[in-house]
Order: sequence, then structure tokens, then C-alpha cells
Amino acid sequence: MFSSLRQLNTSQRHTVLASYLGWTLDAFDFFLLTFVLTAVERDFHASPTVVDLGLTLTLAGRPLGAFIFGRLADRYGRRPILMLDIVLFSVFELASALAPSLGVLLATRFLFGIAMGGEWGIGASLAMESVPASARGLISGLLQSGYPSGFFLAALANWLLIDHIGWRGLFVVGAIPALLVIYIRRKVPESEVWQEGQHVQRQSLWAAMRGHWKLAFYLMLLMAAFNMFSHGSQDLYHRFEETSLHLPTGSSAAFMLVAMLNLGALVGGLLFGSLSERIGRRRAMMLAALLAIPAVPLWMHGSSLAWLALGAFLIQMMIQGAWGVVPSHLNELAPATVRGTLPGVVYQAGNLLAALTPAAQSWIAMRYGGLTTAMSAWIVVVALLLAFLVWIGPEAKDVSMRGH
Repeated sequence: MFSSLRQLNTSQRHTVLASYLGWTLDAFDFFLLTFVLTAVERDFHASPTVVDLGLTLTLAGRPLGAFIFGRLADRYGRRPILMLDIVLFSVFELASALAPSLGVLLATRFLFGIAMGGEWGIGASLAMESVPASARGLISGLLQSGYPSGFFLAALANWLLIDHIGWRGLFVVGAIPALLVIYIRRKVPESEVWQEGQHVQRQSLWAAMRGHWKLAFYLMLLMAAFNMFSHGSQDLYHRFEETSLHLPTGSSAAFMLVAMLNLGALVGGLLFGSLSERIGRRRAMMLAALLAIPAVPLWMHGSSLAWLALGAFLIQMMIQGAWGVVPSHLNELAPATVRGTLPGVVYQAGNLLAALTPAAQSWIAMRYGGLTTAMSAWIVVVALLLAFLVWIGPEAKDVSMRGH
């Protein structure tokens, strides 16, 4: 699996590491809020509905950020805009720690969402344009594993630090990603593909996208299904632990299950990303999506903590295994002139379309047998939908990144 990494030279390895760390630390900053919602409610004497707007506003800002920073990256280069983006989401995370009121906190979370929306597309395009075609599958899985890595680091930080530094202290810790800019500045070169493209006459977005709008719409729907798949398994899992398994939020058992979720995600992203080099992007994504279905009973109905942990590992291995192919798949399909913009925009727009996933699951749970039934049925239906959308779509494995 890891033989592809030996193909990379030193600069390519630095580029991949920086892109992975950028997405990891971005996700780390995002998930910190999900662990401290109750503490924020208590400090500002606010209702859960109002505080939850922080998550909604973050999601709403992400497509806007993907467009703004993506266009800047296509115009001024991947590397400088990635550094700017990392500084900004770190600054907005620190501003969240200093928020004197709930209104200010919500505003900073929206601004954070804009910055967060820019990082994935730029980091993925920089990495995919820098590595050999034969290494894209594994690197894709590695990059996407940054999201569960950030989730795990946020859970670990919350478990170890929340009682000592409070929720504001956690957001101060969340400003650390700004230091990554020093590493990028010293070690990561600009994309050669982007540099070569500067010799071609610039086009407006509308001109560059001519003939590709149908593809963009399809990819947005595909990413909506992908996000319903992941959010449907993650966002209410803590509530499932509390209400169905009766595990306190700060307990070792609850943390262990979250750790197994993220370990499975890491393994799945690398495994199916690498497998996509052998069997193709679409086949790897469909296989992972369909294999999630038999893992559902163990994930939701395991008879002991050990079986539940195994189910958590397997379900995320398959869900994030399918996700592990996404960075390479989107960047291979994107026209070179809008590669900094298109993958990030369709990803974040799909994420916004899927933002009602937790609310929909809660509605189903109230009417049809509880949260366990709702989450189980959701994953089965979305897995089938995702496999169908992947099946009917295109693939451009090993396409030259210098243009179609």
C-alpha cells in the first residue's frame, strides 16, 4: 500500500504533509465547538437551539469560503492563499475564545466557516497537482484522513483539558495551526501545474466553466450524498452514546468508542484510497459504501462495549473509506483552470445541502422507533443512494493535471 510514498521526492512529501496537517487542524478547530456546546449554553445563559446556530453558521460560511479562496488560489497560487487561509481560521478561532457575548461568538463562527471552507479545496489541489498520478489514490486517502484525525485530536483535547482551561482555553489552543504557516513557507513549493498555467491567457470563471456546469451540478449532488453519509454517522453519535448506551460524555468508554470511530476512518481512507489505484475510483467508492450496510447492526446494536467498538471501527472504515477517494476523484474531474475553485465549492455546497441531516434524523427518531433506528435506516438508505450516484457518474483516473 505504501510503496507509492517512495515515489515522492522531498518537496512532494512536504507538500502532502502540509496539506494533511492543514485539513487536520482545520477539522480540530471545527470539532472543538461540538464538544463544548453545553458549556457555552451555560456561560451565556442561552438555549441549545441558539447555541447550535454556531454550527449552522459555520456550515453556511464554508461554500462562500471555498469560492472566495478557491478563486484567489486559481489567480495568485495555491501556496500563498493556503497560508493566508490557515492564518485566518486560526485568528477566528482565537477570536471565538475572546467573544464577550453569544452574538459575537456566532459572528466569529461564521467567519471561521468562511476560512474553513477554503482550506480543503486548496490543500487538495496543491497535493494532487504535485504528486505522481500513480500515488494519487493513497495520497487522497491520507489527505481525507485529516478530518477524522482532527476529530480525534479535538476529542482528546476536550477529555484532557476541558476541566483545567475551560471552553475558552480550548479555543486558544485552537489558534496553534497558525504555526503551520512557518512550515509551509520554508518547505512547500508552489504547484508546478499552476505555474505553467500562468503562461495561458486568463479566463473568467464563466468562460472556464463553459461546458462543465452539468458536471458541477452532478458533483454537488454527489457531495451532498457523501456528507449525508458521514454526518449521518457522526453528528448524533454522542447523543446515541448518552441516550441509548447511557454513557456519560466524559467517560473513558465514550472516548474509547470515539477513538475507534476515528481509527477506523484512518484505516479506511488509506485502504480504499490505495485500492482505487487498482480497481478505479468509482468501484472503490461503491464497494466501500455498500460494505457499510452489513456493519450497521454491529455499530448500533452491538451486545457489548467490545462489539460496539468493533462496529464503530467498521462503519467508519467503510464510510471514510469511500471518502478517501474523494480528493483524487474531484481533482481529476475538475478542469485545470478552476481546480482551486471547483472541488472545494462542490464539496462545501454539498455539505450545506446535507446540513439538515441531524435534524432529519431527530425527526425520524421521534416518530419511528428512536435514535438507533433512525441512524441505522439513514446509513443504509444513503449508502445505496451514494453507490447509485457514483455508478452513473464519470471517472478520470490518471488524467493529466495539466489540462483535459
